[in-house]
Amino acid sequence: MDLANLSPAAGSVSSNNFRRGRGHGSGNGKTAGKGHKGQKARSGQPRIGFEGGQMPLYRRLPKRGFKNVGRAEIETINLSSLEAFDDGADVTVEALLEKGIIRDAKDGVKVLGNGELTKKLNVTVNAFSASAKAKIEELGGKAEVI
Repeated sequence: MDLANLSPAAGSVSSNNFRRGRGHGSGNGKTAGKGHKGQKARSGQPRIGFEGGQMPLYRRLPKRGFKNVGRAEIETINLSSLEAFDDGADVTVEALLEKGIIRDAKDGVKVLGNGELTKKLNVTVNAFSASAKAKIEELGGKAEVI
């Protein structure tokens, strides 16, 4: 291999500096690839969702309910999913992320009481349901709130 054979990796180089509208000889003269007339041939494109003056879809559809932008997105897991841990293990939010039981813990994790637990675990998360806390402590484990 020598310098004459070097080339960039496939897909790593993209350039859009092609000069349009520079005469017939360039292969892209006159209309510069925009065709003849029409809205898309002119400068200034309409905004996204514009339907040519027709009432746009986002305004035709009914809106219902209330979207609380400040809501807390709490990840919930069932008690049965804690069976993935060894007996006597410390279960934290970080441990749950490592095991892949939860994907993201933006505003916290809550353990619900669905399923059965057969191991003694020390669980430290943001919230517990009453039944989950009772089942964990029944087996001698700890249910601590962060």
